[in-house]
Amino acid sequence: MPEHDLDNPGYAMKATRYQELMEELLNDKLYMHSRGVAEAAAFLAKSYGEDKEKAYFAGIVHDYGKRYKQEELIEKADQMELHLDPVTRRESRLLHAPVGAALLQSELQIKDPDVLRAVYYHTTGRKNMTGLEKIIYLADYIEEGRDFEGSEKIRKIARENPDRALLAAVEFAIRSVLERGLLLHPRSVAFRNSLVLARRESE
Repeated sequence: MPEHDLDNPGYAMKATRYQELMEELLNDKLYMHSRGVAEAAAFLAKSYGEDKEKAYFAGIVHDYGKRYKQEELIEKADQMELHLDPVTRRESRLLHAPVGAALLQSELQIKDPDVLRAVYYHTTGRKNMTGLEKIIYLADYIEEGRDFEGSEKIRKIARENPDRALLAAVEFAIRSVLERGLLLHPRSVAFRNSLVLARRESE
C-alpha cells in the first residue's frame, strides 16, 4: 500500500486523497454510501460547531472496517490485542466500527483521535458523545442512499433539529435490533437515555 503523507494544510486535501483511496479499496456500494455519509456529515457540521472538511473526512473513512469479513476483523482485532466486549465481538454489524478505527490508525496512519473515536462509536453511540461523533452517527442514517422505512422522516427532522433526529435514529436502531432478536449494546441504551435527559433539561 502506498505511503500517504498526512502533513498537509487542512482536511480538504486529506479528504480528497482519502476519498480516492476509499474508492480504490471499497466496493462500489460501500464507497457510494461513504460518499453519502461524508456529504451528510459536512451538512451537519455547522449545527454541531464542527469543521466541515474534518466531518467530511470522517464520513469518507467511517466504514473502512467493512472491507473485511467478520472472521478477518476478529483475526485483526486479536493481532492488535484489542479488548472488545462480548456483544461487539459477536455482532458483525458492530464489529467493523472499533476494529475499523484501529485499522485506520495502523494501516492508513490516521492519527486524529476525534476522527478515530467518531469511527469507533458510529454503530452504537455512547453517553456524552462529542459533536463529531454525533455527526457521523446521524449522517450514517440520513445519507441520501438510505431508503429504510422512516429514513426520509429522520432526514427531514435533521434539516430542522439534528438533536431530535439523532434521538429518532438511535430509537429506530434499538427497535430494529430488538425486532430482529439481535444483541443490543448497552452503549446504545446509555446514548438514548443521555439524549432524552438532555432534552428534558432543555425544556
